[in-house]
Amino acid sequence: MADAYCSDCKKSTEVVFDHSAGDMVCSECGLVLESHSIDETSEWRTFANESGDNDPVRVGGPSNPLLTDGGLSTVISKPNGSTSDFLTSSLGRWQNRGSNPDRSLILAFKTIATMSERLGLVATIKDRANEIYKKVEDQKSSRGRNQDAILAACLYIACRQEDKPRTVKEICSVANGATKKEIGRAKEYIVKQLELEMGQSVEMGAIHAGDFMRRFGSYLGMTNQAVKAAQEAVKKSEEFDIRRSPISIAAAVIYIVTQLSDNKKPLKDVSVATGVAEGTIRNSFKDLHPHLPKIIPSWYALEEDLKNLCSP
Repeated sequence: MADAYCSDCKKSTEVVFDHSAGDMVCSECGLVLESHSIDETSEWRTFANESGDNDPVRVGGPSNPLLTDGGLSTVISKPNGSTSDFLTSSLGRWQNRGSNPDRSLILAFKTIATMSERLGLVATIKDRANEIYKKVEDQKSSRGRNQDAILAACLYIACRQEDKPRTVKEICSVANGATKKEIGRAKEYIVKQLELEMGQSVEMGAIHAGDFMRRFGSYLGMTNQAVKAAQEAVKKSEEFDIRRSPISIAAAVIYIVTQLSDNKKPLKDVSVATGVAEGTIRNSFKDLHPHLPKIIPSWYALEEDLKNLCSP
């Protein structure tokens, strides 16, 4: 989903894309905001391994400026079955024996692509992570370090720089066994190396509690109205001196908003969805409680409801 201005609702709302009709529809009132839009994705699906020599692709893969040959070199695939061509088999063996300076980079880029796909990240974040890893690899100083932690840290930094932050726990869940501590150390090492290369501090982008609301709300099955109330609440909470991490505030606000709705969520479910410990959510709730009348939108809950809100 994406956001767009709806002329009927008189505000920016979530829109749904109907790819079969090419329509962009407002999720709140159902108004068709745009019709017959052009689909810029590929015109077919490719089943190269299943269709023999009838692969419909008319072009090769995209060039990659991060690789020495631009990623346009020819790779001789392994022969299939016992009736394979002897020449193809020999050429494949000779190619494997030759030195490929980009072999480690290609494997690293594939790992980053896999992690990005599992997290549902856009291509711009994946490309930024590839660029960060290439800069670190060019300095030849990452040898002997945990490679999975380095790749995960590159992805974490890329998410921060593209203003689509992910928590360390989310990155850790796809990091092939790398721990939070290892990823944290790798992040500090990468930032230090980039600062030495550029001669200036690395812009990471600030993390706000509102950055997590839509995603966490989706995990918990919250309504659009509840998610918007939570987003407004965390934005107002920034006006107060609440010394908690953004993700802890986000988890506490989500718990509060769900308790004020008909679709209440237990503390355990909120903890699992946000990756924040139940004790941390309780403490954040206590810090937010005195400011609830000014934080929770008046259109979502009455002051009397806030007074009756019980501590988790």
